Amino acid sequence: MEIWGGIECSLSRVGARRCDQLARSGHYSRRGDLEMLAALGIRTLRYPLLWERAAPAAGDIDWSFADERLPRLRELGITSIAGLVHHGSGPDYASLGSRDFATGLADYAGAVAQRFPWLEYWTPVNEPLTTARFCGLYGHWHPHGSDARTFVRLLVDEAIATVLAMRAIRAVNPHARLVQTDDLGTIYGPASLQYQVDFENERRWLGWDLLCGRVTPSHALYGHLIGWGINVPELAWLEENRCPPDIVGIDHYVTSDRWLDPDREHYPMHTWGGNGREAYADVEAVRVREEPGTSLAAVVTEAAQRYATPIVLTEVHIGCSVDEQQRWLDEAWTTCAQLAAAGIDVRAVTPWALLGSYDWDSLMTCERGHYEPGAFDVSDGTVRRTALAEHIAALATGCPLAVASVRPAGEGWWRRDERLAYRRAAERPSAAPFAAARA
Repeated sequence: MEIWGGIECSLSRVGARRCDQLARSGHYSRRGDLEMLAALGIRTLRYPLLWERAAPAAGDIDWSFADERLPRLRELGITSIAGLVHHGSGPDYASLGSRDFATGLADYAGAVAQRFPWLEYWTPVNEPLTTARFCGLYGHWHPHGSDARTFVRLLVDEAIATVLAMRAIRAVNPHARLVQTDDLGTIYGPASLQYQVDFENERRWLGWDLLCGRVTPSHALYGHLIGWGINVPELAWLEENRCPPDIVGIDHYVTSDRWLDPDREHYPMHTWGGNGREAYADVEAVRVREEPGTSLAAVVTEAAQRYATPIVLTEVHIGCSVDEQQRWLDEAWTTCAQLAAAGIDVRAVTPWALLGSYDWDSLMTCERGHYEPGAFDVSDGTVRRTALAEHIAALATGCPLAVASVRPAGEGWWRRDERLAYRRAAERPSAAPFAAARA
């Protein structure tokens, strides 16, 4: 099993304002970051070639950043996984939600492939399901939709864009591989909300299922999509032009697992929501359920069984103290190593946000300057290596003694009793998670 690496590179749009994580971290202006990343022992790196940044005007691509960084990464022996849209909505002339998004992204992807024909690994759209939820269901990011019709419209558009982008890329490099990422957790709740728990645990697979051409009339959510305005010919096209991932990338966070509870008074108002039929709170399951930890082992196993394809944890990060960041990475690595030993085809674990991240506590809906360091701390304009970097380097060597020397003592907060912020809710029995049928 390998250690991959990733740089938080979201380019989200809120109204007319764009939040560019790479600009805020200073990475655009620091070519020397690549040498520091290589010194960690990382040999595969999720690297941004963001469409909005490179081509803000139609027909005009600025290659200066890519021309400088990609060849240098290659010289350093690092394989790049090219990310084209990362929580972005595309440039103004072909933004997410417009009919030009899919064809525009395909044109850009083809141009990148022509310029760098040796690039093998690609993620045209990072976390399409999560992006569609935040842009179309919750209203956080452009185009600020807050209904199911907008959500599924954006998700299907992202799937079509990915298919067309990979087609354009493979016209240049037939061996190009799709690394399709998305957030993956498990939804829990009391028996009274089991129907919503079941629905959300099926919905979490929808982005991958669309690419695999599985959303046919027999799919559990097919009727929902048609009812929300998706055309039968679109789903038939995705079935006929299926573009299954070569690697399923799972982004799993401590907050990925959710607990739904109709007894909203036990929870703060910012957690209140509903489905139009019932009102309920939506909170981090780790703060409620008596069973400590997260569903990481379960979701990796489920994904491997569902898609029969290699699995990589493509984002492992927690916004917390450095020792807790080490514990979370160590738990992810140990869990995946155990699964691999048991025969699950899990290939790598990816420490994310190596240069840290800004304002994810507000989902980048406002710029308050809240910074979370990663392997490096860039908060004061310099680059300082943290204890997490030493942990990553130790894992990259494959030396158990090196890992033991940097591993902090004790368990992470998600395994300690202090995690139970909502004790009255935690006293109630937890419902078993929904076992998603293989679509």
